[in-house]
Amino acid sequence: MSSSAITSANAPLLGENKPPAKHTSVSSAVFNVSTSIIGAGIMSIPATLKVLGVIPAFMLIVIIAWLADISVEFLMRYTHAGKSTTYAGVMKESFGRIGSVLVQLCVITNNLGCLIIYLIIIGDVLSGNQPEGSVHLGVLQEWFGIHWWNSRAFSILFIVAFVMLPLVSFRRVDALRFSSALAVFLAVLFVSISSVMAIDALIEGKTETLRLLPYLDSNASFFDLFTAVPVIVTAFTFHFNVHPIGLEMDKPSDMMKAVRISLILCGTIYFTVGIFGYLLFGESIMPDILVNFDQNSGSALGSLLNDVVRLSYALHLVLVFPLLNFSLRANIDEFLFPSTPILAKDNTRFMSLTLILLAICYLAAIAIPNIWYFFEFMGSTSAVSLAFVFPGAIALRDVHGISTSRDRIVSAVMIILAAVTSVIAISSNIYSFFT
Repeated sequence: MSSSAITSANAPLLGENKPPAKHTSVSSAVFNVSTSIIGAGIMSIPATLKVLGVIPAFMLIVIIAWLADISVEFLMRYTHAGKSTTYAGVMKESFGRIGSVLVQLCVITNNLGCLIIYLIIIGDVLSGNQPEGSVHLGVLQEWFGIHWWNSRAFSILFIVAFVMLPLVSFRRVDALRFSSALAVFLAVLFVSISSVMAIDALIEGKTETLRLLPYLDSNASFFDLFTAVPVIVTAFTFHFNVHPIGLEMDKPSDMMKAVRISLILCGTIYFTVGIFGYLLFGESIMPDILVNFDQNSGSALGSLLNDVVRLSYALHLVLVFPLLNFSLRANIDEFLFPSTPILAKDNTRFMSLTLILLAICYLAAIAIPNIWYFFEFMGSTSAVSLAFVFPGAIALRDVHGISTSRDRIVSAVMIILAAVTSVIAISSNIYSFFT
């Protein structure tokens, strides 16, 4: 997850000279791209299956992953055809200063929203949540009872101060490569344990019935189905990290290979989690499925697995947090201080921005403890712009004269689909809010 965005410590956000290749391997790029993709989005994928049904959800995951591959290819092609080394720089070449500003604002909105979501989920795991009146205890509360020191506000504060702050203090994204590998492993562990639990429940006949198609009753509108689209769009939005990862590789084709491997891996993980999550919890699935894993499994082993599932993914998000924070901090610095020295070399500015961002994320996570609202907002605005609208617009503008007729058709379709689904999703949410 890092930026028009995760820039290296030696390259400005909107730099005009390409840095020398650092010989990053395809496997390393796969780890970083996969970590950029698999963030909090995986937690809400099962809830999208509840809204859409299995077949439409699977088709939507495949279509969005395919469009993400096309849009990344556009970005990399125009990057290597021009002089810029960042997403914002490519937009600046095509649309001037307004283009780079739009990318920066979208990256800031998207990444800040994601970081807030991460803290909300970590709070859900450690200290529970009470959505719509139902009580779901966190791991710390189940182990030690309910106390002031394992309250949501205090547990998140502890994680921010003593875990997040050291991790976000690294000056180079390359320093996070090992934590990215561990984060991917933890995501796979989460999927594996969830799958074993679902298969065991299936053998014992305790699973819920899969709903293959959406069900619309008197309380649900056809347009409500579109509210699930932004969630999956957000889950596949990693474009702000394409440049810092791809420009450290020797060949552009290597980056596209890494992206395609990552999209297949992450799409498989998403759908697997969605299916097995639905089998386990059915219509009771919460927007953050980790909340569902607080239920009593009836055995010591089952309770242990529930805790391992929750803690493994919470740790995954802890390790992903600094990667997104890197791009967010770089974009805000470039936006606010475009003519100042490189951020990593200015200790005062670096630490001030770091502390302010952590404080904002913490306060927002405490004030709005529901991830679905953030997913819908980001997926309908900043995420869809970064993933589809901006890359399509770059290809249509074609300042380097390299777009084919197919590219222009695909770009136009991509932009139209993104705009239509976003407008319907936002309208449906506004209508639901007032009715």
